[in-house]
Amino acid sequence: MSLIQHIIDGQLTKGQSTETTPVFDPAAGEQTNEVLVGTPADIDAAVESAKRAFQQWSKTPPTKRAAVMFRMRDILDRRRDEVATTISREHGKTHDDALGEVTRALDVIEYACGIAENLKGDFSRDAATGIDVCGERQAIGVVAGITPFNFPAMVPLWMIPMAIACGNCFVLKPSERDPSSANLIHALYEEAGLPPGVLNVVHGGKVAVDSLLDHKDVQAISFVGSTPIAEYIYTRGCASGKRVQALGGAKNHMVIMPDADLDQAADALMGAGFGSAGERCMAISVAVPIGEETADKLVEKLTPRVEALKIGPYHQQGAEMGPVISRDAQTRIKGLIDQGEAEGAQVVVDGRDLKMPGYESGFWVGGTLLDHVTEKMSVYKQEIFGPVLSVLRADSYQQATDLINAHEYGNGTAIFTRDGDAARDFAANIQVGMVGVNVPIPVPVAYHSFGGWKRSIFGAHGIYGPEAIHFYTKLKTVTTRWPTGIRSGAEFTFPSMK
Repeated sequence: MSLIQHIIDGQLTKGQSTETTPVFDPAAGEQTNEVLVGTPADIDAAVESAKRAFQQWSKTPPTKRAAVMFRMRDILDRRRDEVATTISREHGKTHDDALGEVTRALDVIEYACGIAENLKGDFSRDAATGIDVCGERQAIGVVAGITPFNFPAMVPLWMIPMAIACGNCFVLKPSERDPSSANLIHALYEEAGLPPGVLNVVHGGKVAVDSLLDHKDVQAISFVGSTPIAEYIYTRGCASGKRVQALGGAKNHMVIMPDADLDQAADALMGAGFGSAGERCMAISVAVPIGEETADKLVEKLTPRVEALKIGPYHQQGAEMGPVISRDAQTRIKGLIDQGEAEGAQVVVDGRDLKMPGYESGFWVGGTLLDHVTEKMSVYKQEIFGPVLSVLRADSYQQATDLINAHEYGNGTAIFTRDGDAARDFAANIQVGMVGVNVPIPVPVAYHSFGGWKRSIFGAHGIYGPEAIHFYTKLKTVTTRWPTGIRSGAEFTFPSMK
């Protein structure tokens, strides 16, 4: 068993931490490591390191910052199996799923490689007689990221490349449940030539989070997690005068029209609902078939697929789904299934009593399919964040869209149909930030931006892509006039370009 330490100013350190928290192998249910719990003093040290590094890093030409990103891209690509294994050991997701996470992280690093182009300003000559105007985007200083357990490499690498490519310095507070990926990311960036202090890692829980939110030298906070915590991060961070982007929870629906290819829809629901044991903010957790005939056929196709899910530890050949992250998560998910059944949902496939031979103490929940779910049930209202797919039958397309638009979350959604008119109407009028048409998990590519609507996000900017450039920089506009030998005397009217 090893101790996972902070990384401050390029050095592994215990800092002022005296407390630790256990890190588990979710498949075995056994403790494998322990991680330090950061103190306010540790946050102070990390922020001070980033603040010192900012003086030089912010003045480093964008092309040289991009060169670090190019090297990081090559290193991560070469060592993707190592990173994926590190993810899987502490999170529990399958190796192939972890490799997909690494690939998505690489996409954002590749986008950050083009930072010189994306930071180009604008210029207007002779905006008025003898006056030129230019606009430029400048780094904002020390920024921080608070990241979730479900994507311990991808989400930090949605934030870090964009932030530091823009010239900022970064303090990362990763999830204490699977912290090793964060330290490995730092090691890879160090190999890529990132100077000490540009990226710092402080582990811990609420004390570390609050210290970042309140710190006078932290200019911006990025967060991904549950909605209650996102709202807390946003409220407290804004009260401290910071920029905040806080991405929260989700209840993602897939509408299945009567004309849809039901085999395609069922396969899509399997991956979107049960991949990573449903521990994704973009997981499809609610299938909304239109009409009883469509619903009956869909459930008929889903049932054997859910029953046949290949569940096992991450290293097991052919495993499609692993355990959930913790004993608490396992208990909560099973409790919600119990509650759904008590409220009238039909448990078509029951994953509550799954036993994994050789891993009996692991945090296992089998794939679960619930039918005849209604909008009044707890399993519909709450984000389960587990391998549970609910079928909520709708009488019409209008009822389905009204249902989605009425939900407090608006992260992602999808429609499966052959009807272009229905698809176009759905994309235009659904009140959700990310929409898929025959695409079950509509996570945007890296040169677009990720972000939901309603209570799935707090703050004005999405994460990565063009939105990240605006979040991690501030606009400065410079108006210039050089002496020409002509004096016109003092002017007391409001300046204009006439």
